Amino acid sequence: MSPPSKPDFDAVYARLRDILRACERGGLKPHSDQSSGYELIGPMTPTSRGKDVWFGAVQIKKNYVSYYLMPVYAFPDLLADISPALKKRMQGKSCFNFTHLDEPLFQELAALTERGFERYRQAGMVK
Repeated sequence: MSPPSKPDFDAVYARLRDILRACERGGLKPHSDQSSGYELIGPMTPTSRGKDVWFGAVQIKKNYVSYYLMPVYAFPDLLADISPALKKRMQGKSCFNFTHLDEPLFQELAALTERGFERYRQAGMVK
């Protein structure tokens, strides 16, 4: 009997990174862009208390790929209408974990990410 196959974390990572890359505007730019980790940050603003604005990240972990979305931490009302399936993927207040490609959830996450960008823009955290 052969061992169970390892999920294709590279494909999951690439798809989630593409979602975050769509927000490379308004002052947000990659802080780290490597094969196992991508971070998207923005410049300091009057509302960021002297620190760079951290928008999100994607990281390959041992058992899953994590997608961090800080707008949902800053504005928890963004989560009010997410599906139960996406809510089930949440770990903590701003992290979503995935083990396989799930295009319907990724499309929902992309829309949530875009709403998060818009809230950051309205709050003056990005341009």
